[in-house]
Amino acid sequence: MFKLTSLNLNGIRSASNKGLVPWLAAHQPDCICVQEVKAQPADMAGRFEEIGGLKGYFHCAEKKGYAGVGVYTRHEPSDVRVGFDRGEFDGEGRYLELRFDTPQRKLSLISAYFPSGSSGELRQQAKYRFLDLIYPHLTALKGERDFILCGDINIAHQQIDLKNWRSNQKNSGFLPEERAWMTKLLNDGGLVDVYRHLQPDTTDTCYTWWSNRGQAYANNVGWRLDYHLATPAMAGLARTEAIYKGEKFSDHAPITIEYDFQI
Repeated sequence: MFKLTSLNLNGIRSASNKGLVPWLAAHQPDCICVQEVKAQPADMAGRFEEIGGLKGYFHCAEKKGYAGVGVYTRHEPSDVRVGFDRGEFDGEGRYLELRFDTPQRKLSLISAYFPSGSSGELRQQAKYRFLDLIYPHLTALKGERDFILCGDINIAHQQIDLKNWRSNQKNSGFLPEERAWMTKLLNDGGLVDVYRHLQPDTTDTCYTWWSNRGQAYANNVGWRLDYHLATPAMAGLARTEAIYKGEKFSDHAPITIEYDFQI
């Protein structure tokens, strides 16, 4: 089995101070895709290049203390692709693709951090630009190879994916345009929401993010924003899923899915 985890760190240094490293050593994933690293290469040096026996690869944002993604893996990739648009969003450190090609399979593992539009209209428009760019990229990639994209998508797709869906219909993350984009990706784009493939009906146990405001975490007023999105062949190999809430490393919870294959 191949154990694949995704986690928005909300800062790798902060998550490390909250117990991330010993948890990873005990959890023993084959690979963990991380988002919101919020660090530069110099910050990683001597501390975060390898954790829990996993070697790290990173796409850091140009802006200090902002965004950034990474992949920690036990297996040496055959290729590493940093970024996808050669422009606005590559500068924000939002996409990292590790390729593991063998005679049997061409496989990519992707860590992606989709923009949030919650800070205002300018960022919401940036989010729409990102969605417009990433859609053809993913559909073209699907035509070439299998992949699993892990990441903070910043979209709750369905009503069952957040606690207070009625009051959030005009808020970023649950806007009709965002949800329609996700539906299009899964239907026309042919990708699979792996968690929902395994758990089509869960509600209050599916959340992966909670606001820091009020008592959202204590009252489980959450959103499902973190996904595994896979080509059908890889989704068909998914066997188990788990969202870990035993410790709180950030405002997101790690989501792990085990797949019936080995690299």
